Amino acid sequence: MEFCKVEKNEIGKNALLLVLYGNDQKVISLLNDRLKTYNYKIAIGKVGSMEVQKVVSAIETAAKKNGIISEKFYREEHALYHAIIDALHGITRGQVELRSVQRTVGLRFSILRGYPYANQDEGEWIAVALYGTIGAPVKGLEHEAIGLGINHL
Repeated sequence: MEFCKVEKNEIGKNALLLVLYGNDQKVISLLNDRLKTYNYKIAIGKVGSMEVQKVVSAIETAAKKNGIISEKFYREEHALYHAIIDALHGITRGQVELRSVQRTVGLRFSILRGYPYANQDEGEWIAVALYGTIGAPVKGLEHEAIGLGINHL
């Protein structure tokens, strides 16, 4: 599977690979196994909504349920929030709005947390990747979109 080579220092690329291959369980399993050898924490999910806050909530919930962030530390929620908003900027082309401008999304998401640098003193980082469709709330009138957000913890 050379086409989806996993490198420890490419947290964003790895998050994108997880979200892009989200429908192929064989590839996802292989990616998960490789990423776990680098001690990355991983979550994958789906969300569809006309509400930005529902998208944010779905990703935050997945991160908490999968042990990627702890509710004990505000800085972890804060770092995740900024990574989500950065990723949403890619999906929404810079204006993080949905319902108010008659848009809806159907997205797959991935969340990665780990130490992408050889020197662990550089600290932990978190990446959120989004891939799916955005468009008018009429089935079949959407188009693909992708977003990536990376933040330090």
